[in-house]
Amino acid sequence: MSQSDTRYPAPDIESLPEDIQATIQSVADKAGFVPNVFSKLSRRPDEFRAFFDYHDALMERESELTKGEREMIVVATSAVNNCLYCVVAHGAIVRIREKNPILADQLATDYTRADITPRQVAMLDFACKVALHSSEISESDFNALQQHGFGDEAIWDIGAIAAFFAMSNRLASVTGMMPNKEFYAMGRS
Repeated sequence: MSQSDTRYPAPDIESLPEDIQATIQSVADKAGFVPNVFSKLSRRPDEFRAFFDYHDALMERESELTKGEREMIVVATSAVNNCLYCVVAHGAIVRIREKNPILADQLATDYTRADITPRQVAMLDFACKVALHSSEISESDFNALQQHGFGDEAIWDIGAIAAFFAMSNRLASVTGMMPNKEFYAMGRS
């Protein structure tokens, strides 16, 4: 095992509270494997619950942003934060949700040259600014998004997703979280 695999080893699933066991089993049944984020974060049950509650509040709710666009934000901001886990895991979800086997690679490398709309580029410009330079956000950033048709709630969603995954990116780094091999092939064919 590499040091990243042993730094914060995942607990045995059987040792976890029943609700967390059920959540992990549900994800495993749907995905066919247990994503490492679930096993790594399960060592702290209260934080696990809070993390996934907020994740779901951002990523699963009704929004002006499509679920694919939300995942694009995760991939682009995780790329600028150098988070291998989130780029690979959420890249798989982008490929599936957008039915595009190359989009995640484009987003992770240079979203400004990806096969996306100018509106989506503006969305990712703002998201990356939130991820890297949030103290520099100004009214001109909001105006640019509004010119592309984003309303206040959508702008909040973009910022909240970028901020949440900036935290997630840092947790992945601290815990040495590596992507499951299964993610690499998902949505490519």
